[in-house]
Amino acid sequence: MKLAYVTLTGRGAIDALLMQVVTGLEAEGLQLAGTVQSNIERPDRPRCDMDLRLLPDGPTVRISVDRGAEARGCRLDADALEQSVVWTTRALDRAEFLVVNKFGKQEAEGRGLAPTIAEALDRGLPVLVGVNGLNLPPFLEFSGGLAQALPPDPQVIRDWCLAACIKATAA
Repeated sequence: MKLAYVTLTGRGAIDALLMQVVTGLEAEGLQLAGTVQSNIERPDRPRCDMDLRLLPDGPTVRISVDRGAEARGCRLDADALEQSVVWTTRALDRAEFLVVNKFGKQEAEGRGLAPTIAEALDRGLPVLVGVNGLNLPPFLEFSGGLAQALPPDPQVIRDWCLAACIKATAA
């Protein structure tokens, strides 16, 4: 099983790091499935809009709901996320590698992209996941302690991804 994760503090830091890594892997010709997140700052809101780019060639989907400048609580559009899950799961058929921008609350509860991660691993595909500190314990439980922590270094992550694909192809 080839499963790795990266964690990094700072608002949007994991998203920017994974976007950089994915751009490099695409340039290498790797066939990816998965999600990368862009965060769009809004001057009239304290929190950004969240968009998912669905790999390899899918649409960009807004997964946040604008509940107003003073709103608190969850802003996730669960329907948009579930549509993204369907797209991503279908993309596994032509993928060599799965990238998941975030193992979040939905995944910690067994929903979201958690089943897609499990399916990719069952198929022998390597998987890279972004995980924040809050969801690290549930992710480690989900992975059964078999996930490899990677430093937040784009070159190290890229090298791991390419090596994992070579090993998966050889297996």
